[in-house]
Amino acid sequence: MVRNTIGLSRDFIIHPGETLKEVLENRELSQRELALRTGVTETHISWLVNGKKGISISFAKKLEYVLNVDASFWINLQSNYDKELEDYKEINDISDREVRVLSKLENIISFMQQNGIIPVESSDLSRVIDLRKLLNISSLFRIPDICQAGAYRLPASANIDPYVLFTWLRLCDLITSKYKISKVLDVEKLKKAIPLIKEVMFADVSKIQLRLQDIFAQCGIRFSIIKYFTGAPVQGVLKKGNDGSLSLIVTDRQKFADIFWFTLFHEIGHVIHGDFEDQLIDYESVDSDVEKRADEYATNALIRPDEYQRFVESENYSLDHINYFCSEVGVPNYVLIGRLQKEGFLRYNQYVSEKARYEIEDLINV
Repeated sequence: MVRNTIGLSRDFIIHPGETLKEVLENRELSQRELALRTGVTETHISWLVNGKKGISISFAKKLEYVLNVDASFWINLQSNYDKELEDYKEINDISDREVRVLSKLENIISFMQQNGIIPVESSDLSRVIDLRKLLNISSLFRIPDICQAGAYRLPASANIDPYVLFTWLRLCDLITSKYKISKVLDVEKLKKAIPLIKEVMFADVSKIQLRLQDIFAQCGIRFSIIKYFTGAPVQGVLKKGNDGSLSLIVTDRQKFADIFWFTLFHEIGHVIHGDFEDQLIDYESVDSDVEKRADEYATNALIRPDEYQRFVESENYSLDHINYFCSEVGVPNYVLIGRLQKEGFLRYNQYVSEKARYEIEDLINV
């Protein structure tokens, strides 16, 4: 058991009976006299003033008549005492095992503290309490049980840390809930917005999230880019809201701009194809027909198949030709370079200076 180090001392939790005892002494009223006036036993009064029994609502009403002190005063005293006592018990019930969970969440805790999502605390015990409240869970080491129960349909991957994943998904909910939109999901409007979304690829990196949020909001979609954390190998999340809207989240995995935009259009593909009911957590390295179809959509949405085929058949992979082609079809050159590298037409070390990287600090606006 860990030691209480956050300043909550049992000695400073005052039982309401002590206040009652002071009132009786100030009024020179004996415990026996109070017992007679309130219709209870003298033993009952003794238990109260010695902190062995609480002040009930019915007895608080009796005190109101006898002492001319409103019943709510005694009720509030008792309520505050009960709350402080439970807080004390809560702190002292935190085990070393639960504190050790914090080390797994060190990076994500730091991120949440930097962005004002949880307080900056000096005590591990305080951090445990803050996380319990944030995650809506009575104990942090209950997290794997929730994940293993199938709540997140975990794939068989050694790279998943259930503590990080659970906390990261809660972070996604907190961030996306801040964005208020008045429209329900409109897939047809989303299809028509694709050219506008592609234009954002040329925007200044610091404006990308805000521009995309505006476009997606018109389609009934809350959009956010959220920091990627090791242990939560997720490239995107789709989640329907009770108001008929949709949350679409992508991460900054691998930092490269071509991967970011491919991921975004991959998630758009899931939306257009209706690949989920309530929630889809799109893990990395998961291979299925649904994922392949979303990949195909992203590939063709970024560069039309006939245009790409025309470029490949030219067998001219010079940077000048790449730039000329990309200006014609309206995509940044890194989109084509990334695809050519993936498909083996270019080595991964070719045109590396053209491969744009996004810094998370510039890309997201928490």
